[in-house]
Amino acid sequence: MARPEVLDRIKQAETEADEIIVAAESDADERLAEARTRAEEIRAEAEEEATSEADERLETARTEIEERREEILESGRADRDELEREARDRVDSAVDYAVERFEEAVNQQAEEAVDAQA
Repeated sequence: MARPEVLDRIKQAETEADEIIVAAESDADERLAEARTRAEEIRAEAEEEATSEADERLETARTEIEERREEILESGRADRDELEREARDRVDSAVDYAVERFEEAVNQQAEEAVDAQA
């Protein structure tokens, strides 16, 4: 093969190599851009899922708290009602006790007044 032909073939091979390199670089850039886009999509999806799950957990916790609150309030109401019933049941005996003490005091004062006059 003659020297000019060899040089032409080398130039042609170099040109083809340069074209392959440019195509490979372009393909790599394109793949990298696609990978970045997909990574951003995955991150956004994960963030959305995490937010949704956090919202669900928060709502579940709020529901549980509200149920527990109602249980506590109902228990408090029942205790209050029982205390009121007990207090009402004791009113008569408390009044009787107070009247008895008052009568004793009045009788004692009356006796002291009678003794003082005698």
